[in-house]
Amino acid sequence: MDNVTNVTESALVPALYDFGQSDGVFIMICAFLLVTLQTGFVLLESGCVSPRNEVSMMLRNVVDIVLGGISFWFFGYAFMLGRSGSLLRNPFIGLGDFFADASPGDPLLGPVMVIYLFQMTFSACCTTIVGGAVAERFNLKAYCLYSFLNTIVYSISAGWVWGEHGFLYQLGVVDIAGSGPVHLVGGSSALAAVLLLGPRLGRYDKGADPPPLGNPVNVCLALFVLWWGWLGFNSGSTYGITGAKWIYAARAAVTTLMGSFGGGTFGILYSMGRNKGRLDMVDLINAILGSMVSVTAGCSLYHSWEAIVIGVIGAALCCLSVPLLDKLRVDDPVGAVAVHGVAGIWSVLAVGLFASNPVPLELTNGRTGLFKGGGWDLLGIQALSVVCLSVWGFFATYLLLWIINKFLPIRMTPEDELLGGDVVEHNLNRPLLTPESDYKLEKPADAGGNSFNLRNLKSKNVSPSFAYDNQIFSMSGSNGSGGVTQTSTDELWRMITAKKGEEFLDGGMLLVWPGPGTGTTTTTTAPMMRGKFMIKTGRGSGCSLDRMILCVESN
Repeated sequence: MDNVTNVTESALVPALYDFGQSDGVFIMICAFLLVTLQTGFVLLESGCVSPRNEVSMMLRNVVDIVLGGISFWFFGYAFMLGRSGSLLRNPFIGLGDFFADASPGDPLLGPVMVIYLFQMTFSACCTTIVGGAVAERFNLKAYCLYSFLNTIVYSISAGWVWGEHGFLYQLGVVDIAGSGPVHLVGGSSALAAVLLLGPRLGRYDKGADPPPLGNPVNVCLALFVLWWGWLGFNSGSTYGITGAKWIYAARAAVTTLMGSFGGGTFGILYSMGRNKGRLDMVDLINAILGSMVSVTAGCSLYHSWEAIVIGVIGAALCCLSVPLLDKLRVDDPVGAVAVHGVAGIWSVLAVGLFASNPVPLELTNGRTGLFKGGGWDLLGIQALSVVCLSVWGFFATYLLLWIINKFLPIRMTPEDELLGGDVVEHNLNRPLLTPESDYKLEKPADAGGNSFNLRNLKSKNVSPSFAYDNQIFSMSGSNGSGGVTQTSTDELWRMITAKKGEEFLDGGMLLVWPGPGTGTTTTTTAPMMRGKFMIKTGRGSGCSLDRMILCVESN
């Protein structure tokens, strides 16, 4: 140690703090890389959802960092690594060190700050995994509360694995970079959340095939950012570069890449074989991410060829799990359950098979995996860890969301879900333009009686029809042949969703508008394509409506 002396002589000081200046700087740099890892999640999740939820997904990742970071400071650090007295010390949860800090002159000030910074990013990643799985239907206010409280789920399980009080730590579990507490717990939590929420509206009306990506470019960019950040994730988990640590930090980086190369190769072959020679982006990216999860638990314990094998197996498990989950109607837009949950199970178990003894470091306490002659002991402990962490992640999250739902509905209303989070949660109204800009809104309706038209920029024809899915536009007032009778109201339009194959008035839409105080209902039609439609207005006065938003989803 460079500047901290004899801090491990006390049983109340975790061995995790046993590093000095050079190691601390290295860990901080890796923590900074992990912040960029969050950028990868932002791009991935925003690219996998429909355009009407793109900004919403980005901002939820900001929420994960902000609220997850402050809750980890409040109590997460304490639950994970808290140094309590003997009366409160227990193998389930750490206590003490709430509001993580240390006084100037305290020899533990540097280590506490560094460990907080590094582990806070782990905690935020665990929450973000769940956020991607519940995309496009989780109420924002409820999600903010969940993001703050989910730190409990991560911190307690991380304490089991890395805290000296933890029962799995005392049994000798080996998890170098968090496949268990981060990925397996995150994937299990995602499964619980998805099952509790149910699928998105209309997700399986046309079968189990996934909808098209909202922004494929974002998804591809996300892979490169996640690749970069993952190196900090795994290399930084050696907690330093002094002594022999730098050797195993370098080894962790190489095995991370080799695993992703093996998984990526499988993804290419699998996708081309499944799609008649065509390479599907989602197959390839899931394969690479699943392979990196697979090597994370033992990233500094494997030879390069072993990392390739582990990555290939993890990629296969991930790629096969995604369509299986869709057939079971488990609606996970980003594949979090497969990438983090399924591959996380394999990652933790692979340590019990392939781990070598990283002399002179004591990362495995001298034990090796089954294939290295170490017997069944380590594999058994790893299997126990899989059971404990997956059960904890699933049921703790299910209970947490069930409680939150009692105070704040966790599911968006059908109207808000179809309109999208960008509009209803962030007030971002986008013009009605197709991806190719074929159409533009012409002569929007107003209180003077003009109806709206759409002009095709290629054919120059004017038409009131809609040719693309999931488009949104706004207009003030309404009258004439465009659709809605001019009336005063303080109520919101109600939605009626046409069932598949059902026609409402020659493929138009049926609008039901309760008149205020009259007890009457006015219905009208608009000549538009059959499918799912919604019209929702703000409060109006006189003969003018404040705002009208139209969301169109064709069958």
